[in-house]
Amino acid sequence: MARWAPGALERLQRAALELFADRGYEATTVAEISAQAGVTERTFFRYFSDKREVLFAGQGHFEAAFTDALAGAPADTPLMALVTAALDAGAAALQGARSRDQVQARHAIINANEQLRERELLKMAKLARAVTAAVRARGIPDLQARLIGDLVVSVFNDAFIRWVAPGETRDLAQLQRESLGAIADLVASN
Repeated sequence: MARWAPGALERLQRAALELFADRGYEATTVAEISAQAGVTERTFFRYFSDKREVLFAGQGHFEAAFTDALAGAPADTPLMALVTAALDAGAAALQGARSRDQVQARHAIINANEQLRERELLKMAKLARAVTAAVRARGIPDLQARLIGDLVVSVFNDAFIRWVAPGETRDLAQLQRESLGAIADLVASN
């Protein structure tokens, strides 16, 4: 394949996932990823600063899905409807960007490596801060804004773990709504 052929980014991501799954993250080199994708290492580094970033590409788009949904909601939207809108937008962005198989492979690779798990936690902390800022920008008091940021990430993480589980067929948004329902039940029980 010619190195100038279109789709280099997608080929690099696919090659990295395949190699990480087959050989392990640590044992795979940038040179091997580049060769399998049919591009040069220089092309790899045009897209990614290192091999870890192949797994985290698109974070800005993912985060923007949540925050744009919050910013675009009508001013009188109730808080829990804001939470639901943000979660629905995040689920749609994730499911629109990658297949469930790709997400499951990525999840397995990350879970097998402590440094990647730490990077994933940082990604989720950044998402919580972004959601908090977007809610705060709507005039929501600081404490509530922080709780909403944490709630969105907690619900997303719970639903995501169930969504990538073997044999799960339900939609991510449906699982998120189940998690929100469980939280509502907990709050109502007190």
